[in-house]
Amino acid sequence: MIDYRIYDPQGDGKTKWDPLKDMLSALVYQKDLPFTGVLMDSGYATKTVMRHREQMQKTYYCPLKTNRRVDDSAGTTPYQRVDSLTWTQAQRKQGKPIKIRGFPKDHKVK
Repeated sequence: MIDYRIYDPQGDGKTKWDPLKDMLSALVYQKDLPFTGVLMDSGYATKTVMRHREQMQKTYYCPLKTNRRVDDSAGTTPYQRVDSLTWTQAQRKQGKPIKIRGFPKDHKVK
C-alpha cells in the first residue's frame, strides 16, 4: 500500500481536498515515487486541486461535471455548460483546449 487517508472533517478540520493534496505531496516530495499521471473523479475537478497537480508537474485526468461552465471560443462567446459544447471527431479522440470559469485568464485545460 502506498498511502491512504481517512476523511474526518470533524476530527481534523480538513476539507475533502486536503487529504488528496497531502497524499500526492507526500508521494512526490517525501517518498519520491516515480509517476507521471493522476486519475481523479469529477468531485476533485476543482481549481485548487488541479492547480496543485500542475505545480507538481503531473498530468491529471478528471471528467468535468456536465453543468461546469467553460469557454472554447477564446473569449468570443459567453461561458457555456460542458454538455453543450460541440466536438469534432478529432477533438473527441484527442480533446480540445478549454478555459474553465474561475481559472486565470490564460489558463486552459484539455
